[in-house]
Amino acid sequence: TYDEEGNCMVTAVQDVQPGEALTVSLGNPSNPTPIFAKYGFLPEDCTNIFCKAVHLLDEIEILGYDFKDLLFSAETGDIAPKVWDLFLYTMLRDDANGDQFLAACLSEDEATKQQFHGQYFQYTLQALKTHVDSILDDVDRLSMKAQSYDLNTHPRVPVILAHNDLVKRTFINVKAQLDAMG
Repeated sequence: TYDEEGNCMVTAVQDVQPGEALTVSLGNPSNPTPIFAKYGFLPEDCTNIFCKAVHLLDEIEILGYDFKDLLFSAETGDIAPKVWDLFLYTMLRDDANGDQFLAACLSEDEATKQQFHGQYFQYTLQALKTHVDSILDDVDRLSMKAQSYDLNTHPRVPVILAHNDLVKRTFINVKAQLDAMG
């Protein structure tokens, strides 16, 4: 809130020591896209990004996962385990095994989850490869479109291209990981 003189009044939820820095969270740094969309910049130290499976929002909710659980490493292309769960559940949800796999995910029964992952690995791998290729195609297409805009009327194009470049580099690293698996 603000007082009559325009001073900002803040209430801390924990004790603050004299001289201690106060910070504001602009969002989850593991998913820079909303930060970029709302504030117009990208965090410089983004080490992980959301796997961009926005088409699976219903499944993400059913599994009780969050964007911060579904990450790709920007530097190495490592894939968070819950990304594998998400793509496998998407394939199994209408199958007789879907309920059992969902129960294993919800109860964090890693042994059962690993049995399913072992049994369906090649299918999950292919689903992830298809997803990654699709995102890479989308990023290329959207970057080409953004490059066609006049910077005088679209001054955010350089930031858009920087975001797309981060996504592309990350997904190329993920693709390399997936290709090495088969």
